[in-house]
Amino acid sequence: MDQQTSAAGRRTVPGAALLVAAGLTLVAGCSADPGGSAGTPGAAGVRDPYFPRLGNGGYDVTHYDLALDVDSTGSRLSGTAVITARATQDLSAFNLDLAGLEVRSATVEGRPAAVNRAGPELTLRPDRGVAGSLREGGTFRTVVRYAGSPRTVTDADGSEEGWLRTADGAVALGEPAGSTAWFPGNHHPGDKASYDIRVTVPEGRSAVSNGELVSRRTSGGRTAFHWRTRAPMASYLATVAVGRYTVRETVTGDGLPVVTAVAPEVAGASAGVLARIPEVIAWAEERFGPYPFSSAGAVVGRRGDAGYALETQTRPFFPGPPDTGLLVHELAHQWFGDSVTPASWRDMWLNEGFATYAEWLWDADHGGAPVAESFGKAYADEANWAFPASRPPGAADLSRPPVYGRGAMVVHRIRQEMDDDEAFFGLLRGWPAEYRHGNASTADFTAYAERRSGLDLTELWETWLDGGSRPPVG
Repeated sequence: MDQQTSAAGRRTVPGAALLVAAGLTLVAGCSADPGGSAGTPGAAGVRDPYFPRLGNGGYDVTHYDLALDVDSTGSRLSGTAVITARATQDLSAFNLDLAGLEVRSATVEGRPAAVNRAGPELTLRPDRGVAGSLREGGTFRTVVRYAGSPRTVTDADGSEEGWLRTADGAVALGEPAGSTAWFPGNHHPGDKASYDIRVTVPEGRSAVSNGELVSRRTSGGRTAFHWRTRAPMASYLATVAVGRYTVRETVTGDGLPVVTAVAPEVAGASAGVLARIPEVIAWAEERFGPYPFSSAGAVVGRRGDAGYALETQTRPFFPGPPDTGLLVHELAHQWFGDSVTPASWRDMWLNEGFATYAEWLWDADHGGAPVAESFGKAYADEANWAFPASRPPGAADLSRPPVYGRGAMVVHRIRQEMDDDEAFFGLLRGWPAEYRHGNASTADFTAYAERRSGLDLTELWETWLDGGSRPPVG
């Protein structure tokens, strides 16, 4: 992610069919045997250090199949989410995260489930007849039908995410919690899954999402797009962009599909930078190892569609024409953040530190500032020392400079301590290979880096990553 501006204002649309009962909202039209199944309820939240209520315990999602029908203004949608999951405990009930939209019905293993709502938390209590599927290790399928006007979610730092209206549609951006605004799920980066995303829009509009386009069919004035992402993806990296985009499909010299979708108003100004996507990917493969996904590309909106760029998986989003440095940053995230995803939001520096360091490397390799000079500028910038990169004070600080600049300095300090570029770049390539399509924490990276480098990183971590003041250099 690259934070450019901040915006305020939260738009909420209460579900019209919700009844208030005992401090919760009970979804009308859902019925089930109230006895539930043997077991205990899954936790409502996974106790993330910054978003303790985000995500849910008791199960692991393996696949989302989302069908969305979007109106001509992008202001309303109706959706069906088919969620396939594996129980990690014996479940009597479990939660899904969904903000604002009205739930019309829910089933588990084809049988109606009772649904209670408390704000953005749905609690589903399955019929007792499906108890066998909800035992630890069992696989079960949940279907949720929902509709309404998706909300814009205001992040703790004031930026807007979720379902963002544009001049001719909408774009869905999810970091860190915006994905709760447009589909129900287990919305914590620790639970990655594959996706099928089907979006039906008025004829003449495009719907662009992650992965590869499986089909496109027009009938009765509506066009249905089906996108598929086979590689595991954190929900905050899922996106849908609906509008009158100019969509172009090409391939790199190695045969990798590249899909770009650009708002017509900025198509000319974006063309030169987007044409460099194959070049940037080829360069990044030399530095970081094989590209981790089966397609690449970008979505470029109008200026003002959002206040930031975001590394949405295989299809990073840019609010207006990107420059080359921003393109490098968001494409580097495909390795660092998208394929290797943080175990919790406290590990965000692993995303942003490596992506920022990728910018330094690109500059050095293309006639710009040497990495040592970029390091020196970051070191001199007071903003990078406001707090430790590994311990932002609160959720509002996750996209502030220390997470980016100080994180990149930590990477360079490892390089300096190793004093062997061949070994260092081996370490850099090995990290996304070792945790490919998985999750990793700061502790995981510490153990990995010490093993690969042969260094004891305790002192470096205490001063550069975790320390409260700027250490001397010499």
